[in-house]
Amino acid sequence: MDANLMDLRPKLLITGASGFTGQHACRHFLKAGFEVIAVARNTTFNNHFQTEYCDLTNKEDVKTLVKKVKPQYLLHLAGQNHVGQSWDDPISSIETNVMSTLYLIEALRNENPHCKVIIVGSALQFNPNQSSTLMHPYSLSKTLQVVIAQSWEVLYNMPIVIAKPTNLIGPGFSNGVCAIFAKRLVDMEMNRVEKIIQVNNLDAERDFLDVRDAVKAYELILIKGISGETYDISSGKSYSLREIINRLRFLTTIDFKINYQLSDSKEEKVKNTPIKALNLGWKPTIPLEISLEDTLNFYRKNNG
Repeated sequence: MDANLMDLRPKLLITGASGFTGQHACRHFLKAGFEVIAVARNTTFNNHFQTEYCDLTNKEDVKTLVKKVKPQYLLHLAGQNHVGQSWDDPISSIETNVMSTLYLIEALRNENPHCKVIIVGSALQFNPNQSSTLMHPYSLSKTLQVVIAQSWEVLYNMPIVIAKPTNLIGPGFSNGVCAIFAKRLVDMEMNRVEKIIQVNNLDAERDFLDVRDAVKAYELILIKGISGETYDISSGKSYSLREIINRLRFLTTIDFKINYQLSDSKEEKVKNTPIKALNLGWKPTIPLEISLEDTLNFYRKNNG
């Protein structure tokens, strides 16, 4: 590509670039014509992206990063997204999800307040007016993250939008339940584990969306999203874990058993909320069956 044309590309900073969604996002936005600057904390991350290494929980490091890059757009994907880990270390989850967001948008306010920002929240956020909807420290951290971002949009008139995706699935290393099931199946196929899948609640229902559809929504939100708005991103359909496992059965020749034990822990509830990203012309295109097959094949290719 001609150097002058490259200079005309909009500059996009993507945090959490080494993560499941981050790697998909970097590839997508590069193809879409953005100048992508990937942000990772681990210096071993090297995936042919233009990369900056930064500890986003360090205010001075963040200020240095933003001053150096001067992005026109920010897609903030970085964070602690493991519910179990949030129970073990709630302070770390709040520091990672809340303070990193605050450091980023405050650094942008001082360096380039016109930078369009997407803060990626979570379907597990709770309603602050209904404490009974609070399920775990992770939910608290993501809710506080969004409240702070929305506050900076109001107080300082910054162009900040919130994306609220559902459970993302697809090829790539992930801590999601579909990835856990797929990895277990591959281990069974390679005779490394017993042919048993352990499930707490087979009837737990969740909305699953392919990560590749989600990053397409993020692009539309970056370009067309209205400052101050929250855009729910989901498939609009819910599936029980029983249905997910049954669909995976058709994708393997392994005969396996399911150990079912009802858990007393709180389980997320499926909310039939309007998919606001549809208003921007987005719609999911990848069927669940393809997402599951691609996930399974990814772990087969990477030896589980």
